[in-house]
Amino acid sequence: MMAMKHDITIRYLQQYIKSKDFNPELKEGYFMKLVEEVGELAEVIRKNQRYPGDHNETIKGTIEEELYDVLYYVIALANVFSVDLEECCRLKEEINKERTDH
Repeated sequence: MMAMKHDITIRYLQQYIKSKDFNPELKEGYFMKLVEEVGELAEVIRKNQRYPGDHNETIKGTIEEELYDVLYYVIALANVFSVDLEECCRLKEEINKERTDH
């Protein structure tokens, strides 16, 4: 399994998550977890539960934790569908640029 490095790219994060959690037969499960995590994110946003930034504290139960969980399952889904998220970002930004240029 890969170790998490300090400077993270989308491509690196996809590879990291794939190295520790890649089960194509669980596509629906990853999606259901994503929906669950979005609900948890909504709750902590409503309560404005933030990580205080103190390294002696935990991010447990915070917006920061739930954002990572949502990102994790988005990436897990991208991996099982063989989607390159960096390429998707580039392609989508081209569409967005065309939309704003007109």
